[in-house]
Formats: sequence, structure tokens, C-alpha cells
Amino acid sequence: MMQIGIAGYGKMGKMIRQKALEKGHQVAAVIDPSSDAEEITSREISSAILPLDVIIDFTDPQTLVDNVTLYGELQLPAVIGTTGWYDRLSEVATIVNRAGTGLIWSGNFSLGVNIFFQLVKAAAGLMERFEQYDVLVSEVHHSQKKDSPSGTAEMIGAILLDALSRKMRIITGNPEKPLCAEDLHISSSRVGEVPGIHRVVFDSEIDTISIEHSARDRSGFAEGALLAAEWIVNKKGLYNIDDLMQAVIGGS
Repeated sequence: MMQIGIAGYGKMGKMIRQKALEKGHQVAAVIDPSSDAEEITSREISSAILPLDVIIDFTDPQTLVDNVTLYGELQLPAVIGTTGWYDRLSEVATIVNRAGTGLIWSGNFSLGVNIFFQLVKAAAGLMERFEQYDVLVSEVHHSQKKDSPSGTAEMIGAILLDALSRKMRIITGNPEKPLCAEDLHISSSRVGEVPGIHRVVFDSEIDTISIEHSARDRSGFAEGALLAAEWIVNKKGLYNIDDLMQAVIGGS
């Protein structure tokens, strides 16, 4: 049993709390500066939220680095599910290493999505040999999602850029001019309550091959975040979901 803190009490925060309690953990702190939910215990991250074994952060990309600094000062291992801050990854790494704490981050903690990543990596390795196929990443999420493209789509894009030598850069949003052969387009749509749909499309003149992951609800994301929380507690340093997946696959 762990003493868990949750920073950010939106859709994901609520699901994580529910799943944590079902697993027998204690949710000792729920931090959100704007929520009126009765479960909120604090408006800010401070020593008042201690003692905790780990904190799970689904907050805002604009405040993420400040949050990580506070987690380091409080010596709190952290699970970061917040997306949209990856241009500051090196800064976060420096903070974590200086504090001597543990942090694991991902754009998506769902086990199914991370299996999907492995499938995309394998497919892209195969498609490297077939230059007649162009490739697209598309994602659909609920209308209240704060970032675009999704962190998961960015991770898929990174996999494809690494595997396909003919793709050199990612283009997001609505292209203002025709794409070059070296461009990888990530398209984003927002509607209703969709938890998340990610699709990779390989297209040629004669056929189309699609690989898709569609989340039915947010429970898979919450389960993965809690698995990450259990895994990071006694570790130091910066980790990502690939490290967790290797541990799960390898049994360590």
C-alpha cells in the first residue's frame, strides 16, 4: 500500500484516485488550484501535502517544470502524465538529477498504447524498404484536451522519424502549403468525450495500410500511471515509459 498524491484533479486525476483506492492505496493528497471537488486537500504543492510515497501529476504544461522543482525539494518520486512540455526535458532531467529523486514520464501510460508503439516501430522498420508508401499520424481526443497534438501522437512521430530515413521533420496543424516528401504530418481533431484515438496510415498509389489504437475509457491510462508509481518509488533518476515496459517485459 502506498500513500499517493495526485496533482491535477481533472478527468484523469479522478480516474487515478478511483483506481488507486480500488487497489488498496491511500490517496493522501489531491492538489488542484481551481477545482471545487470535495476531495481537494490543497491548492498548492508544499510540505503540507507530506508524507507521501509518490505523486502523480496530470496538470498543465506551463506549470510542470515548477512542479518538478517542488517535487525535488520535497524529495518526492513523481509520475508525470502531463503532456506538452517536452521541449524542456533537459531542464527537468537536471532538476531531477540534482535533487536525487526519481521521475518517470510519458505522453501515455496505457499498456495498450505502449504495445501499439512497438507495433508502429516494427511496421516503420518494414516500411523503410518500401519508399512508395507515405505515412500520416492522426489523433482524435475530447474537446477539453489542453494540448495539440497529443503527447502520444508526438511520441509516435518520434518513432517514425527515427525509423524512416525519408522523413525529416514533423508538420502539425493545417498545412499552409503542399507537403514535401520529407514532411511527416500529424493531424489533430477534438470532439465530444473521446478518450483517445491514434492512427498511423501508410499510403501508396495502390493501397492503404492503417494501424490504430482506440481507448474505450481512461481506466487503462490510470492503471498504467499507478503501475509507474509503484515502480518509481525506490528509484533515482529520470525514466520514461520505455524503461517501465522493459522492466515489465523482462520481469525486473
